[in-house]
Amino acid sequence: MKAAKIASAFVILAGSALWPAMAQNRPRSTADSVRGHFTSINRKVLEMAKDFSEDKYDYRLKPEMRSFAAVLVHVASGNVYAAKAGRGENVNWDELDPKNYKTKAEVVALMEKSVADADATLKSLPDEAFTKSVEPWLGMTEHTAEHYGLLIAYYRANGLVPPASRPKK
Repeated sequence: MKAAKIASAFVILAGSALWPAMAQNRPRSTADSVRGHFTSINRKVLEMAKDFSEDKYDYRLKPEMRSFAAVLVHVASGNVYAAKAGRGENVNWDELDPKNYKTKAEVVALMEKSVADADATLKSLPDEAFTKSVEPWLGMTEHTAEHYGLLIAYYRANGLVPPASRPKK
């Protein structure tokens, strides 16, 4: 009997000690997950936009492909679309013209603005909105992730290590 009481007390004590850790492992809500992934992939692309050498912004993996800068403008176009659609605007995907962004500073500023606008729209939505639909956010996250992978190839083709692959200090 005494051993059973000690064992019960131990189980209760151990369980209460583990409760905070177990509570932290609860799955994120759909809203938090969508917001987190959208923000994360855009941060990675924005970091690349800032990091990649300006003299390589016109680099193309093949002549018929977009330049590094044009890929970033294309990604920004997706963010502009997502922000407008997320606000409920009746919108088409209007591709921004890379020729209107001639310097690295202009492309980075465009990316920063498009990410900030899309993030602000995304954060303004109530969590309940994500029980009806996760679009355009899921589609744009996938789109940006595909182009993120392409941008990694631009880095590697130039003998560079992408920021996310570098050793952490």
